[in-house]
Amino acid sequence: MRVLTLDRIAPDLTGLVGGKAAGLAAALRAGERVPPGFCVTTEAHRAGEVPRDEVAAAYEALGGGPVAVRSSATAEDMPDASFAGQQDTYLNVEGVDDLVGAVRRCWDSLWTDRAAAYRRDRGIDDRSVRMAVVVQRMVDPRAAGVLFTANPVTGTRGETVLDAVPGLGTAVVDGTAEPDRYLVRPDGSAEGPTDGCLRPEEVADLHALGRRLQSRFGAPQDVEWAVDRDGTLWLLQSRAVTTLFPLPPARADGPGVYLEGGHMQGMLRPFTPLGFAALMEVSRDWFAAFTAGEGTGPESWMVNVGGRLYLDLTGLVRDRRTRDSLPGALALYGPGAGRAVRGLLRDPRFAPRPGRPLRAGAVLRGARAAAPLLAGFAADAALALWNPARTRERVFGLGERARLGARRTPERVVTARDRLEYARHLQAPVMSGQMIAMLGPLYAGLVAAKLPEYLLSGVAEPSEVAVVLGGMPYNVTTGMDLELWRLAEGAREHRELLTRTPPEELAERHLAGDLPDIGLAGFLDRYGHRSAAEIDMGVPRWAENPAPVFSAIANYLRVSDPEQSPERRFGAAAERAVRTRDELVRRLARTSPLRARLTAFLLDRARELSGLREYPKFVWLYALAEVRRQMLSVGGELVALGRLDRAEDVVFLDFDEVGELLDGADLRALVAERRAEYRRELGRRRVPPLLLSDGTDLEAALPALPPAEGAEGELRGVAASPGTATGAARVVRDPAGASLAPGEILVAPTTDPGWTPLFMTAGGLVVETGSTVAHGPTVAREYGIPCVICVPGVTELVRDGQTVTVDGSAGTVRVEEPGEPEEQGEKDGPEGTGSP
Repeated sequence: MRVLTLDRIAPDLTGLVGGKAAGLAAALRAGERVPPGFCVTTEAHRAGEVPRDEVAAAYEALGGGPVAVRSSATAEDMPDASFAGQQDTYLNVEGVDDLVGAVRRCWDSLWTDRAAAYRRDRGIDDRSVRMAVVVQRMVDPRAAGVLFTANPVTGTRGETVLDAVPGLGTAVVDGTAEPDRYLVRPDGSAEGPTDGCLRPEEVADLHALGRRLQSRFGAPQDVEWAVDRDGTLWLLQSRAVTTLFPLPPARADGPGVYLEGGHMQGMLRPFTPLGFAALMEVSRDWFAAFTAGEGTGPESWMVNVGGRLYLDLTGLVRDRRTRDSLPGALALYGPGAGRAVRGLLRDPRFAPRPGRPLRAGAVLRGARAAAPLLAGFAADAALALWNPARTRERVFGLGERARLGARRTPERVVTARDRLEYARHLQAPVMSGQMIAMLGPLYAGLVAAKLPEYLLSGVAEPSEVAVVLGGMPYNVTTGMDLELWRLAEGAREHRELLTRTPPEELAERHLAGDLPDIGLAGFLDRYGHRSAAEIDMGVPRWAENPAPVFSAIANYLRVSDPEQSPERRFGAAAERAVRTRDELVRRLARTSPLRARLTAFLLDRARELSGLREYPKFVWLYALAEVRRQMLSVGGELVALGRLDRAEDVVFLDFDEVGELLDGADLRALVAERRAEYRRELGRRRVPPLLLSDGTDLEAALPALPPAEGAEGELRGVAASPGTATGAARVVRDPAGASLAPGEILVAPTTDPGWTPLFMTAGGLVVETGSTVAHGPTVAREYGIPCVICVPGVTELVRDGQTVTVDGSAGTVRVEEPGEPEEQGEKDGPEGTGSP
């Protein structure tokens, strides 16, 4: 079939007619008013010749006259890829010759650079795509435009957003006209211009149309429509809105509010299903270790939304005892979070409720259960302050015990079922044993670092106190980076090989034993259980894929100025810290000798203990890497049984589902669906920091603040590491394969320890999310590089190559000059590189 009228297109013919034609046919079957037309199918496209006679006959049956000719590719108007504007449309086409020419041009638009890039970004194989073409009678519109059945900016489901212009709606789509905007709320109330191109009853009709289409297609819809000169409403297209962030799970007691928690660990990318399941298992262990099982478990406040970890704050918002303190507490996550929660407290849906959402009895029982642990923490903290050297020796000994234990598989673990159950509970001993025993010294170091800010109040700024924490010793992450620098220094005789060969090729050759020995095996033995996004066990470790390590080595080998040596920079930060410590103590001693002595003691202890803050997580990662190894082994056995296509597929199932596979279930379709969903979410640039259960991104819904005086060209965030730096911006969204020249400013969505080798050559750091106590800012302070966090959308607002000035004391980023966006592709690692 090379030509089909729209009313003859059956539901199972999408492959023949493409997404747009299939959607219009479905709307016709549902009784909606669609301009009559026909489809030139993919069979004609495959043959490479427009069936002129059939097209002419269909055009004549349509009545001739002006028609719209629109692409309808098989990869178009899909639930996860709309292809909006990627292929061509031709309006007011008349005559058979012009119609045939328009069909050919639609076919050609399948191969434009923009369409090919769009497919490539979404993992759609060019060879799998065919183009059908829809031909419809033109509507002569009095008004036309688009509507969304969910707010495309805030994500709020149930809100209808209408953009309308007089005449053809192309002015809305291509942005050449300022449309009239109407908003219809879930309760049916509407707002919009009183003198706009739509009458109130037309707004109501369009709202009803959108509701019907959303119900019909089962998802929020992006709808093109037109109202003709007689006032008749026509549906021109309906497709799924593909950019909305997924909804949280529904609560039984009304709307909920959720805080994105993964960014505290530098984890904005989605978790793999097995990675999230492993995180839930370790959270249960952690919770049980602290409360002896009293109270509700983490399932009540940790939720998976779009593969991200969100924390349910609903109970805290509704509780009179906690709600008023939330804006201040969330200021740690940036000014937008505190401002959003202040607005939320005025929302009647989140008014305090009768009773006590947070049950006092459960809290008290949990507190009593945790009391012995807290007493132990206090004793360990006191010992750490008294004898930090002995404490460090004990903590590092606990870590070594955890490393050896994680690598020792018990003899009882023989079968795939044994491995599954062993992997499921493997983290518990590390969590309830070594990690908890490390917390007292860690908290002692954090307190010792924080108290001097109060003791020096009125004498020194917090940014001056932060300088004292630069060049911090005993931090396993900075130690790792410096060790990698020394490894690179020792490999300079192989500089050409290591800087000119792609990191992926070097990784393959290393794993095959086909590279000169530069000491990398020893480095990976100590640190190979790490990676970017390392708290997701579904992500390959450096030991499996050392390409990011080779990228860092190549970066270091490009450093030619001895003063830019990371060791010198780190040493300079340490020297500056000691000088600043002495100066602050002298300054305070002039007015309060006793406070000065206490401050000196605390600052010294902070430098001896604060570096331990990275170590408990580092130790936990031993167990997490072993969970991955065991589960990949189970995956390999399932491949041998013919139940998985490859061992890595196991990470797209949870522990229970892997058990079902061992029992004989076939879950290949579920694996494929989850892999596709994971890939889609990897490409998401914005993750809502605060999310309502109706999909509202609370920060996106905030009214814009007036620009600060004198702030033109200046982006504001949160000060996280003091100092200023000016350099070329390097926008990086994935550290795998990324390079950073000495002095460049690293601009990223977030960072975790897997990113920190890039810090060694960075002049400064700017990130979209985070907290002042998260890994990235902490390591930045220790390297002595300025850092600004919580700069919304900075990876989009700043382009590669622009000169920027980072002020880590004021929390500002000033854009100095235009950049060169075409360099982006050369410097960024590919999205999702190194992921399953």
